Amino acid sequence: MSTSLVTIYIGNNKSMNEVNYSEVSEFVFLGFSTSRPMQRFLLSFSTVFYVTIVLGNLLVVFTVIFDSHMHSPMYVLLANLSFIDLCLSTLTVPKLASDLYSGQNTISFLGCVIQIFVLHVLGGCEMVLLTAMALDRYVAICKPLHYLTIMSPRMCILLLVSAWVIGLIHSVTQLAFVVHLPFCGPNEIDSFYCDLPRFIKLGCMDTYRLEFIITANSGFISMGTFFLLIVSYISILITVWKRSSGGLSKALSTLSAHISVVFLFFGPCIFAYVWPFPTVPVDKFLAILDFLITPILNPAIYTLRNKDMKMAMRRLSSCFLSLMKFS
Repeated sequence: MSTSLVTIYIGNNKSMNEVNYSEVSEFVFLGFSTSRPMQRFLLSFSTVFYVTIVLGNLLVVFTVIFDSHMHSPMYVLLANLSFIDLCLSTLTVPKLASDLYSGQNTISFLGCVIQIFVLHVLGGCEMVLLTAMALDRYVAICKPLHYLTIMSPRMCILLLVSAWVIGLIHSVTQLAFVVHLPFCGPNEIDSFYCDLPRFIKLGCMDTYRLEFIITANSGFISMGTFFLLIVSYISILITVWKRSSGGLSKALSTLSAHISVVFLFFGPCIFAYVWPFPTVPVDKFLAILDFLITPILNPAIYTLRNKDMKMAMRRLSSCFLSLMKFS
């Protein structure tokens, strides 16, 4: 083959590759519905719930920060849970509301990758944090005499740092497998936010192995943490039952609310990453639980049922009103 022919051959191959693997610069969210009345309803629904999430979770965070009585491990972990819930909702809900209002359901490629990265950092962190909170309750109920020794400030900080580090490692590990995946279209994501299962399916190559790795990674951490939490709550109930049958009903009442939060948080995660036959409409509505419902229930369940927390909120409100009068 002559030099000129080789040049032409290579040039043609290069142009074919450019056509086949042209870069996708943005993705289009298909959302929930194309009906304008339905979109207006979803806009109102998401806006009201997001404002409630912001106010409720900020109240918890500020109460724990500014009230010295709330600096115990249980409340410090609770404040971090509220902060993560607030961040999870802020990551997706304002974008959803903006898309519903403007009708421009697009997100840049970089924006999509950043959303996936932050989503998995926060998700992994919350899983570990819920486990740490279950550990705190286990020690408080089953080993009350050793509580201050086991759940020391140092241990509390170690648990928080571990939660964020594990969340970061989990997210980086996930993205490491897909960062070099080529995208040449289509660029439509049948959801209202970016996540790995649908993101990978848009790649211009056989993604079966990647899907398996991602499912194994996320499925393992979701299922492992979920079963660990259930075992810890069962251990608490058994311990209470052995000590006093009268205290079992009270413990069951308290822990049932915590277990409800666990099911609401882990249910959509397990369905999305472990269920072998995902149903897209169900997927989207289950995601609403994680981003709009659970972040409201967490402050309600963990604070409104707690006398100390309600008293601290009243003290904070009184201080705030006093400052407003003098200003």
